[in-house]
Amino acid sequence: MIAFRRRIGLAAAALALAAGPVLTAPALAGVPADAVNGDMSLGNPKARVQVVEYASASCPHCANFELVEFPTFKKVYVDTGKVHWTLKEMLTDPAEVAAAGFLVSRCGGRAKYFTILDQVFRSQATWREGNIGKIITDVGVANGLTVDQVNSCLTDPKALAALNARVASASDKDNVHSTPTFFVNGKQVAGIELEDLDKAVSAALKAQPAHRTARKGKRP
Repeated sequence: MIAFRRRIGLAAAALALAAGPVLTAPALAGVPADAVNGDMSLGNPKARVQVVEYASASCPHCANFELVEFPTFKKVYVDTGKVHWTLKEMLTDPAEVAAAGFLVSRCGGRAKYFTILDQVFRSQATWREGNIGKIITDVGVANGLTVDQVNSCLTDPKALAALNARVASASDKDNVHSTPTFFVNGKQVAGIELEDLDKAVSAALKAQPAHRTARKGKRP
């Protein structure tokens, strides 16, 4: 697991990724309005099993899970409607890059968020080559954003404030301090491997729904 940082400043996030001159104006017109909304999810919101992953865009363990293990999990549980999946954003070192990765992913709106984030995770393998800013900016551009839109999303104070608020909530309310961390129906999973998560989800699926348990016994 990777320990995370609670907050990141606007200038640091912008400078970590901006491919051109850093903009100081408000977000450009055309940037999706939902770029500052809450957590992103996949699957059926009414599924009996709710899985939450706390992840960072700069966490190598998170990248390995997303790229190697999650596709199988998604096919078996999420795509079949058995699990509703929610990702909660965290910031691990380099926190500036993690923040920038999330801000650019949100810049694409809900429809492209997970696609862009997946490519941000894939780009980790090339970060040692330097110029991380251009690498991740190129991810945004490959998904229909302009360089100006990327820079604008990075310098949107409302978007960064929302990100910092979500990270703080995970720390204070959810008591999560490292990534990746998984919860199944509100209970933290003891482990970070796919087999740990699969075991917890399988148990949750076999558990009798609460409303059925309440109806057991004879009526008075």
